[in-house]
Order: sequence, then structure tokens, then C-alpha cells
Amino acid sequence: MPEEINALPRTLFNFILYFVKRQRVGFGFMFFTLILWPLHESLCPYFVKILINRLVALTPGMATPFQPLAFPLIGLLTSWLLMELSVRANSIISIYVWPKFRKTIRESVLSYTQDQSHSYFAEHLTGGLANKIAELPRACEHILDIIIGNFFCTMLTFCISLGIVFQVSRLFCLILLVFVAIFVALTIANIKHINTTAKIHAESISALDGQIVDSLGCMLAVRLFARTTYELRYLNRYQTDEIKKSKKASWAIQKDNFFKGLLTLIFLVITLLTLVYAWNTHWITIGDCSLITMTFLNLMGLIWHSSFHITQIAKEVGVSKAALSLLSTPHEIKDLPDATELLVPQGTICLDKVTFHYKPKTNVFSQLSVQIQAGEKVGLVGYSGSGKTTFVHLLLRLYNLDSGKILIDGQDISKVTQASLHAQIAMIPQDPLLFHRTIFDNIQYGRLDATAEEVREAAQLAHCMGFIEQFNKGFQTMVGERGVKLSGGQRQRIAIARAILKQAPILIMDEATSALDSITEKFIQNNFTSVMQQATTLVIAHRLSTLHYMDRILVFDQGEIIEDGTVPDLLAQKGHFTKLWHMQADGFLPE
Repeated sequence: MPEEINALPRTLFNFILYFVKRQRVGFGFMFFTLILWPLHESLCPYFVKILINRLVALTPGMATPFQPLAFPLIGLLTSWLLMELSVRANSIISIYVWPKFRKTIRESVLSYTQDQSHSYFAEHLTGGLANKIAELPRACEHILDIIIGNFFCTMLTFCISLGIVFQVSRLFCLILLVFVAIFVALTIANIKHINTTAKIHAESISALDGQIVDSLGCMLAVRLFARTTYELRYLNRYQTDEIKKSKKASWAIQKDNFFKGLLTLIFLVITLLTLVYAWNTHWITIGDCSLITMTFLNLMGLIWHSSFHITQIAKEVGVSKAALSLLSTPHEIKDLPDATELLVPQGTICLDKVTFHYKPKTNVFSQLSVQIQAGEKVGLVGYSGSGKTTFVHLLLRLYNLDSGKILIDGQDISKVTQASLHAQIAMIPQDPLLFHRTIFDNIQYGRLDATAEEVREAAQLAHCMGFIEQFNKGFQTMVGERGVKLSGGQRQRIAIARAILKQAPILIMDEATSALDSITEKFIQNNFTSVMQQATTLVIAHRLSTLHYMDRILVFDQGEIIEDGTVPDLLAQKGHFTKLWHMQADGFLPE
């Protein structure tokens, strides 16, 4: 699957073709069932021609008028019946083909986006990304539907009709060819500009959607600071930009339509005048007049319809290209082709001469080396920006190292799959990440095959049962987007229960109990001691009093580990840790 996702074409035509090939049978049937519709559109004027010529030759009041008219009448009815059956068959096939087409595109692009690095998501608005992922399959379907259901049918109708008109009069055949050639040339001349303005407009829509989602996601802050009016003003510049670019894209289409409308009028006048002259000079019969008139009006309608769809397809191409930008950004963190699965029988962690920077010429770590033994409980302390969180992020391989290695049980984490690495580490962030799903689903996320009893046991160990049982639906209570229906402490306890359920050999806690009262925190710490005593544990703490049960403390300062030892030992040294200890305000480190 990862190889397939990374092999997704980056150009729109090849991208759509890639997914068409995955349903070649379904799309093949769709093409086949559409053939009879152009045949009907082309042959209908021909049967009408024969009908009119035979009606003109008949004498009104005859006893059996239907016998000489049987061929054109049966031809018209048969053509209509076959066309109707083929269109219905096409509609039924579409019911099964299009949803699967959208699904495979959506899954593939989402999967590719999921593999982007941590920094990628930090730099992009979630709402904008979601908009592009949602719009791409819809736009691709619309493009392909226009190509199959309109362009293909119109071209086939044009070719068959041109052949029939050629048998009647080469002059009218030439007039039709000249009109279509100029019409297509005008469309091609303007389509690039239409496509460009549509793409710019699509980007402005994604930016607007992203800002709206960002504003709604911070609605509590908006209300607490009474900034609803400000938010509307702030969003107004994005809305103004979207309106400006929408007008520009629409005007590009209207200018194109104006010139093509003028061309159609000129063509229609020339055709009608020539038609009257040809009939008057006996070049053609009255039936030929009806055939040419019906064919030309029919083709003009189809060509204008196609022209409208060309502008639509130009807009959708712009939308699709904007969305395909998701695939244009290569993955920053990649698994090696021969990456192996990480196996962690013990949990030893080793950083060997690690150098890393976020910005050029500004190292966070320079030649950092440290060894953490299997099963050790290690606290990470230091001022904000000292390197604690970066240390954890590198262990999770959210960023690539500049140099050096990180080993887990002797295995270089850059040479194992990211999925297997993350499967062996349980992380409890300071700001718990919950899905808008049930409490049960959020806890079971730690181990999807866990039974209901195991989920309940993890909830008990994390002291969740007290508040869960207060809800009418218990474990089936929806927590709201990002867990907004729960308090901060409740969210933390659910995150802790999820980590307990995962039973990973390595546990990382980023101030995971900061939102808990001291009594609940003490209970949970005791449970962690018994439940995860075999796990190698890293704890980022700003409340140093919570580190008494740690085996070691690593003291960070400006990207270096300047002290290493137990709490009593470090206090006895009266160094940097002691300074931090005494500088605590209400139990927390100052900034």
C-alpha cells in the first residue's frame, strides 16, 4: 500500500487515468452504453428527412398511409427505444462506479497526506487540507463525467452527423466544419486563462475554509475574549479575496461566451440563407432542408453545451490542480525501501552523537549522547526551549536527524518502519488528543483488539470510572470535537487510560497529569508504577515534585544534558537542578 500511495501520478490526466484503470470494466461498460445515444441524435434527422420526403410524395386521404411511412416511423421508434435503454443502463452502472471512484481517490490522497511529517501539519491549516481532500474526488468525477457523458458523445454525434450531411451537400458540410473549427479555436485560446483564474479561486476558497475551521475550533477563546465581531472582520479579508477572485474567474468565462455567441449568430444567419437559396434552386429537397436544419440546430446545442462544460471543466481542473498540490509536497520522513519492523524485547534507548536543528545554523542538539536502560523511569526537566520536547520528538522520529543515531534495543530507528516504531511507544501529551467519538472508542484506540473488559480495567486504573458512570450513556458518551464536552482533567485521564491499554514497552508522558488534582494524580502514579513497571518511561515535568519516583533525572539546558542523577543526588550537588527546584512557583518551573 505505501508503495502505491507514493506512486500516485502528480499530473491531473495521469492521476485520473490511474484510478480509471482500477475500474476499467465499469468504465468500459459506461462507454459502451453511451454509444447508442449519439447514434440516435445523428440518425433521428435522417429518419425525419425520409418521413418528410415521403409525406410530400403522398396524396392526402389515401387508405393506407402508414405502409410507405413504415421505415422512417419504425426507425425513429427503434432508435428512441435503444437510446432510452442504453441511457438507463448507463445510469445504473454509474450508481456503482462513481462512489467507488471517489472513495479510492479520497483514501489514496488522505493516506498520502497522513504520511507527511509533523512540521507539515504544523504549517498547514487542517480545514484547508480537509477541503482539498474532499474537493479532489468530486472534481475528478465531474471532469471524467463531462469527458465521457458530454465530450465523447458530442464528438461521436458530430462525426456521424457530418458523414450524413456530406451525403446531402458538401457545401453545408464545409460550413459546419468551419464553424466548429473556429468555435474550438476560440475555446482553446481562452481556456488557459479560465483554468488559471479557476485555480486561483480554488486556492482562495481553501484558504477561507481553513480560516473558518480555525475560528470555529477556537470558539471558546472567541467567546471568552468577546471577539465574535473581530472574527467576522478578520475573516472578511479572506471572503473579500474569495469574492474578488470568483468575479475574475466568472468574467473570464463570460468573455469567452460572448465571442462564441457572436460566432454562433453569424453561422446561423449564413446557414439559413444558404439553405433557402439551395432549396429554391433545387440543390436539395424539402426533406434535406429538415435534415440539415435539425442536424445543425442539434449540433449547435451540443457544441454550446460542450462549450459550457469546457468552462466547467476548466474550473474543475483548477480545483483539482489546487488539490493535487497535496501530492506535490514530498514526504520529509520516509521509510527506507528495506526498512524492518522494530522489535522491543527490553526497551533500551541510546542517543549516539545526535545533532539536530530546526533552523539553519542553529543547532538544538550538537553531538548529544545519552543511554537509558531498559525499564528505567527517567524525568526530563529544564526551562522551556531547553530541548526536552525536541528530545521526545526525535525519539518518535517526527523529524530527521542531521547526524548521529538513535537506537532502541540496538536498532537504528531511521532503518525501521515508522508504524512499527510508533506501535512500540505510548505517548501521553500535555494537551490530550481525543476524537469526536465515544469514550469507549477513544480508550480502545490504544489497542483496537482490546475487549470491553480490558477497556474498563484501563479506565479504572486511570480513575475514569467516577465521571464515566455519571454520564447517562456511560462509555458510549460522545466526547465532542477534540473532547470539548469533557474537562481538562477528564481528557487527560482518558488519554492515560488509552496509554495503559496500549501496553507499549516505552512510555512517554509530557506533563500528563498537570490538569489533575493532587489526590487523583497520586492514585494514577501508583497505578502506573504497578501496571507499567516493565516499561521504559520518559516523563517531561515542570512540576518537579512529581519526579520523586523517577530512577534518573536528565537536566536540559540549551540543548545539552548538564546534569544526570536522582532527585536527592541532584539536590545534594546544589547545581542547576537545585536552582530550578528553589525557583519553582507553586510547584512549577518559571518560564
